[in-house]
Amino acid sequence: MENNYSASWKKRGDRTGLIRNALLKSMGYTDADIEKPIIGIINTWAETNPGHVHFKQLAEAVKRGVWAAGGFPLEVNTLSICEVFFDISSLIYRNLLSITTEELIERHPFDGVVLIGGCDKNVPAQLMAAVSANKPTIYLPGGAMLPGSYRGQTLACGTDSFYLYNRYTSGEISLEEMTKHEGCLYGSAGACPIMGTANTSQTVAEALGIALPHSASCLGVSAEKMRISEETGRAIVDLVEKDIKCNDIINRKSIENAIRVLMAAGGSTNLIIHLIAIARRGGINLTLDDFENISNDTPVVVNVKPHGTGTVGTHFHDAGGVAALMKELEGKLHTDCLTVTGKTVGENLKDVEMPYDTEIIRPLDNPLDEKGGIAVLYGNLAPKGAVIKRSAASPHLLKHQGPAKVFESLEECQKYLLDDDNDMTEDTVIVLRGFGPVGAPGMPENGNYMPLPPKLNKKGVKDFVRITDSRMSGGCFGTQILHVAPESAIGGPLAIVKDGDIIHLDVDNNLIELKISEEEFNERMKNVKKKTHPDIKRGFVKNFIDNVTQADEGCDLTYMQYVEE
Repeated sequence: MENNYSASWKKRGDRTGLIRNALLKSMGYTDADIEKPIIGIINTWAETNPGHVHFKQLAEAVKRGVWAAGGFPLEVNTLSICEVFFDISSLIYRNLLSITTEELIERHPFDGVVLIGGCDKNVPAQLMAAVSANKPTIYLPGGAMLPGSYRGQTLACGTDSFYLYNRYTSGEISLEEMTKHEGCLYGSAGACPIMGTANTSQTVAEALGIALPHSASCLGVSAEKMRISEETGRAIVDLVEKDIKCNDIINRKSIENAIRVLMAAGGSTNLIIHLIAIARRGGINLTLDDFENISNDTPVVVNVKPHGTGTVGTHFHDAGGVAALMKELEGKLHTDCLTVTGKTVGENLKDVEMPYDTEIIRPLDNPLDEKGGIAVLYGNLAPKGAVIKRSAASPHLLKHQGPAKVFESLEECQKYLLDDDNDMTEDTVIVLRGFGPVGAPGMPENGNYMPLPPKLNKKGVKDFVRITDSRMSGGCFGTQILHVAPESAIGGPLAIVKDGDIIHLDVDNNLIELKISEEEFNERMKNVKKKTHPDIKRGFVKNFIDNVTQADEGCDLTYMQYVEE
């Protein structure tokens, strides 16, 4: 089906054109307005999304830019996703948002589109839609949140909340003391100010070239963000005039640039799922090996939480943000990639200065880590792969062997970990299974919720190995093997692990394996039963369960992926 554009939609001389133009005039628009190219502003504002609650102002600034450049802006709203406000994994609704956004782009008479988003599922959903619809498009990142502060200590939402909760469960602080921190963890509207999934997604959007330079890391509630919003409105009209479409910008080379920036920033593991989904919407067969190869050639140089000390909208942005990071990485980037400025990456970087603060954006020869923030693992437990956020893990646990303790309930897992009388040692490997795309359903961020056992914390042990077919927040930390594929619910090998089985982890050699004989392994696999959801009989959740791909394939819906014409 062809995209809808304004020239044919508002063509005069027939009854349909008469009605359409009359309806535009019913909203107060004039003939002079109607003659201009229509720019769709697709907004994910909602009062159930603290990261997006300032988007009305951003949309008005975009409109100013569109009008000034000779365009005709029309705003529409769509689904807004905040993980915390959903009672089920919001990854399910990433796919729904991608569908609704694609339909809004394709079916409306938009000549170009500005997408406004910021939180972790919204950015990839909108970019998936943009690639599928392939009209002139600019992404406007909603910007980072201000950090909070408590008694002189800078706090950054998710990451510091995990530390805070560990202190509470270990008896270091009281419930009253923990509660006092609640109004101090989040400093403003915007994306959580760590290099979590939201800010990693915005960083990746700029690295792809689909967002304006300097737009990803600036504070959402700043005058700078308002100016960038207006500039975005001007720029989209220019893209329409030049007929530069989304897929002229998002291609294999620009995606490789984005992966490079992801690894250097120590960004979220969730972007592996999201970038695969975005790529495959454009017919690009991105694999886990592509991430591993780039990671091995990309040091971690961005010093922000959860793996570092700074925050995104203040320290990282003040150091030069994504543009300065790309300047540092310039020799490793595809600088001939086209961007929404109408210029190439190399042309955009020509006048960009090197990072202002070399403690926050380190030089390549003085990195935080010699290799990228994420590693890919394979082995008999994960024949299609698993991932680990190496930059947020404990170095001494990257090579580890220990007995498994297996759980199929998050509640039982938490109860065990918080029990001072449990039989856990620092060698124990916690296995939480049944929480992949189909099993949960929706692959929730259960990696966040396996707390440090007070028993170990009191002994000075600050981390342990966890393995799961679910995800974790980009703001979380610890030695966690995630996205195990195929998941246990559809018969993946994680389903056969028993208490006491020895699990071997060797990140340097990309290995995660169950230490049993091949004969025993095969015998156990014969008895694996797939998980069903007899209680879910209708609606989009049922649709998701029936059609979702695995983590290594992007968790997209099979019928939404690219089909060659």
